[in-house]
Order: sequence, then structure tokens, then C-alpha cells
Amino acid sequence: MSVLALRNAAFIAGVGESDIGQVPGTTGLGLNAQAARRAIEDAGLQPADIDGLLTAYSFTEPYFMLGSVMAEYLGLHPSLCASMVAGGASPGVMIGHAAAAIAAGRCDAVLICCGENRATGLGRDDAVAALTAVGHPWYEAPYGAFIPALYALIAQRHMHEHGTTKEQLAAVAVQSRRHAGMHPNAHKRTPITLEEVVGAKRISDPLGLLDCCLISDAAGAVIVVSPELARERGLKGAWLHGIGEHHTHEHLVAAPSLTHFGALESGRRAYAMAGLGPEDVDVALLYDCFTIVPVIEAEELGLCPLGRGGAAFAAGEFALDGRLPVNTHGGMLSHAHAGAAGGLLAVVEAVRQLRGECGVRQVASPEIALVHNEGGILSSHCTMLFGREPR
Repeated sequence: MSVLALRNAAFIAGVGESDIGQVPGTTGLGLNAQAARRAIEDAGLQPADIDGLLTAYSFTEPYFMLGSVMAEYLGLHPSLCASMVAGGASPGVMIGHAAAAIAAGRCDAVLICCGENRATGLGRDDAVAALTAVGHPWYEAPYGAFIPALYALIAQRHMHEHGTTKEQLAAVAVQSRRHAGMHPNAHKRTPITLEEVVGAKRISDPLGLLDCCLISDAAGAVIVVSPELARERGLKGAWLHGIGEHHTHEHLVAAPSLTHFGALESGRRAYAMAGLGPEDVDVALLYDCFTIVPVIEAEELGLCPLGRGGAAFAAGEFALDGRLPVNTHGGMLSHAHAGAAGGLLAVVEAVRQLRGECGVRQVASPEIALVHNEGGILSSHCTMLFGREPR
């Protein structure tokens, strides 16, 4: 397939997010339905227009065929339906599959939704079990490895090689909370300080409590449509200019490096498809399950020099009033995180930024938005480039 095959092949016509935070009495399916309904309405479409549905996974729902269950729950009868699992990279992977299906003529309007009631529907013991299950069953889990500890290893290595400091990582969390304070639906909006982040309870050194993403009830949804449908209906949204994936490992014990990951290659593929470079990006939405992650992604995606990600955040380069605003909604550190929803809510924010709908957190006249999703322990990567106009 040509590197240009999916450029302008798909259009994000509608976006939606559920109520976020702690939403007692609402199931994960209910949150998805809420986000899906809002996305369909945002697109100006009807449920009958949806002929494809893709979703991810859930720790709080007991269903094996989650895609089919979601279609049943929403009353849809799609010709394309699946649940896809690539951890936090699942939303980007699903958007790529939706774009390919549309380009192949299999469907015209694909609903992508994911999320969970992870804050109210998952008890402490189950949450801890989920965090430990990601480790290799033979070589990591028996030694007590859990997700924050594995990311802490990566952070320690980055600090060793590049001189990144705890204060620089803390700047990521402080900026995220500042941006979330401007978002009316963010889970956490109360400002935090560098001192509070650095002094927070240690989870796995150097990562403290405020270096770690939230546990939220949340779901997101987007509607991916064909260019023909977008033009025929006069839909308002964002064009998919480029998308790239790269998968290097599943378990950290098998990772080829603790400092170089797959964002470099997924970004290269997305830039090549779009005919763009890092210098063309006006706003970036970077996966931020821990403060070290957007630091590494910014470097690998060419948004700052190698080894300078922490310093760039600390200097305010990625703040709303900086040279390249990053995570204008607050990211998973402050806006919301619930399974695969975090990455999809970044796409929602990207589309809203390109439409100029973000109010006090609006970036001035953005033309190109970059979204990066990451799954596992920096294992699976998907980079997307969206634009206001076709290229």
C-alpha cells in the first residue's frame, strides 16, 4: 500500500465524551452510550447512518465480544464490528482500521467508542490485580512488578542518560492540571504546585502520586466518515492526514531499549503519509499515563531535541501560551483516564481545537493537530495527524 493511501481518506465528523470523574450508578456501557450519542449528535447524523462500530476492552464489564455487545446495547446493526486491544494505543489503531475500511468501500460511517467506569466500578483489589497482570507472567510478575514500577524504570534510565530531574517531571503534571482547570468536564481542576508534585507520596521512585494518571469513570467517542459523506452532508470536523503504527514489544523485559521506543517510527510514518513534519504541528495531544511518557514522546516525535523533553516542559515551551501547546485538555494526568478512553479523549480535544471550540484553552488558529497514543509499557504506538482542510 502506498504511504499516501489513507491521506484524506477519512474525516472525523463528530466527537463526544461522557460525564467524567466519579459517575456512580452508571456502567461502562452506559458511559460509552452517553459518549456515542453525543458524538452522533455532534456529527449531525442519526444512529441509522452508522454502519461500522469499533471498540476496545473493559476491565469492568464481563463481556467477551465487547464490540457486538456495544452494538446490541446501542441498537446498531453495523456491517463492520470488532473489539480491538492494543492497550492505550487502541483508539489510534481503531481509527486506522476505520479509515482503511472506509477507503476499501466497506462502510461510510464508523463509530469508535471506548471507556469504563473504572473509578466506581473497580474495587481496590481488582485495580491492583489489573496493574500487576501486565507484567510478564514468568519474568516480571513474580517479582512484584506493576505498571508504575515498570514506568519508573524507564524514568530512572532517562534521568541517568539525559539529566532529567524530578522537578522537570513535576512540571508536566503542573501544566496538565493548569490546562484541565480550563476544561469544564475535567476530572481534576484544582491547581497543583511543583512542590506538591515532588513531595507527593512515592509510588515507585522517581514517580509520586501526582506523576501518575487518574482513575476515572469516562468514555469517549468519535465518528469517522467517508469524504463523500462529509461533503454531501456539509459536516464539520477534521481530516485524517497521516497515521502510523509501530510495535516493539509487549513486556518491558523484552524491550530493545529503555530510552528509545516506537514513537520515533510511528511518527515517521505519520509524517510521511501527511507530507508534514514536526515543525508543521500547531497543537499536540500526547499520551501521558505517567509524567515521563510525554517527555519521551515529545523527543521521539521531533517536537524537541533528544534528551531535552523535561527541560522543554519545565521552560513552559509546551504550555498553552508556549511555542507548541501540549495536552490542552489536561491529558490523563488531570482530564481523565479510564482504560482506552484516555487516548480517544485526546482525539476529541484535537478535533475541538481544529474547530476552534475550546474557549479559554483555545490555541490560536491551529491548522494541524498531532495525537499520539501509546499502549502497554511504551509497547504499542500510533501517531495521527489531523487538519482543518484536506491536503
